[in-house]
Amino acid sequence: MKFYKYQGTGNDFVLLDNRDLQISLTTEQIRFLCDRKFGIGADGLMLLQPEPGYDFRMVYFNSDGNQSTMCGNGGRCISSFAQKLGLIQEKCRFIAIDGPHDALISADGIVSLKMQDVKDIEFNEDFIFLNTGSPHYVRNVNDLDNYAVFTEGQKVRYNDRFKEEGTNVNFIERKNDGLHVRTYERGVENETLSCGTGVTASALVAALKGMSDTKNSCLVQTPGGRLEVTFDKVLEKNFYNIWLKGPATFVFDGRIELKE
Repeated sequence: MKFYKYQGTGNDFVLLDNRDLQISLTTEQIRFLCDRKFGIGADGLMLLQPEPGYDFRMVYFNSDGNQSTMCGNGGRCISSFAQKLGLIQEKCRFIAIDGPHDALISADGIVSLKMQDVKDIEFNEDFIFLNTGSPHYVRNVNDLDNYAVFTEGQKVRYNDRFKEEGTNVNFIERKNDGLHVRTYERGVENETLSCGTGVTASALVAALKGMSDTKNSCLVQTPGGRLEVTFDKVLEKNFYNIWLKGPATFVFDGRIELKE
């Protein structure tokens, strides 16, 4: 089977061209492809499939082999992949599990992805919970560089409230060069170098807390690189015209044999 490997600020993916709908993978096969020691290695896997009225459909699986909710860096990478296939040029409109998305690709490989509007933000004493295509718990902390992201993230992800459906857990800190974010991702069940929907959620929380760069934008530093989120806000709990912007890079391609 032919595969392609992409990464967006260190959030890496296996991409498969399934326009002929001949690829059907089991949970175990997806886990194998994403395995970093026995397979290709990735945080997730995506199928690019046909969809009437759109340039393509994005079907996303976490590295645990289960189909998941929206992945922001994945959406940027699959847009770049569609361009590599000659399916699109500098812009596209595709459908994902959370609905339609637009993407713009610049000449230097920067991909801007329009995210879904965000409403019904939940405020709690020490965290904010919101959905940016995937559910996100966001907590402001001190000394983020040395914070126990895996341990503390796992505690939240498997607590009584979230253990059934799961949630991604983001820890944020404002520094001189912008907002810094580290994320524990469900489905990967570990910290990832970057999470697009998590960066989006963190930027919106920063705007609510007066921690963003401007009223309508926020630069975000992840362990894997820098992203930018722009947005418009209506009232206290509603955001629209949200764009996630950053690099989406082809890493390598190849062929791999799959066991039945």
